[in-house]
Amino acid sequence: MTCTQRAERDEILADLWEFEAKPVGLKEAGARVIPWAFEEGTGAFLYWLVRPGQQPEEWTVLYNEGRGPLWEAHDMGCLAFLLAVLAGTAETEYFGYLHDVLKPTEHHFATAHQTLGSPGR
Repeated sequence: MTCTQRAERDEILADLWEFEAKPVGLKEAGARVIPWAFEEGTGAFLYWLVRPGQQPEEWTVLYNEGRGPLWEAHDMGCLAFLLAVLAGTAETEYFGYLHDVLKPTEHHFATAHQTLGSPGR
């Protein structure tokens, strides 16, 4: 996500808060969200919830369905959240179906270097 896209998202959310209640985690003074994933076609976003004084490894996950009022807070980081979704252990109204649809038996994470190879090849 570019700086321009992030600024647009911040403006959209500021407008939203005029009509809808903020998620509990965002009511804390200085708390903000940083988008890190977008679902094309639905308007859904995954955000890091950034609270004052927290380091990036302490940021937790917020999900917004984009076209409705659902906000889910997940008290874990990005990697733990993605692993829980893939393993079928995430407590989520939105992503729970993925485990049943995909029926994964094994998960493997690879680095960009492992997947794409060395630059310039």
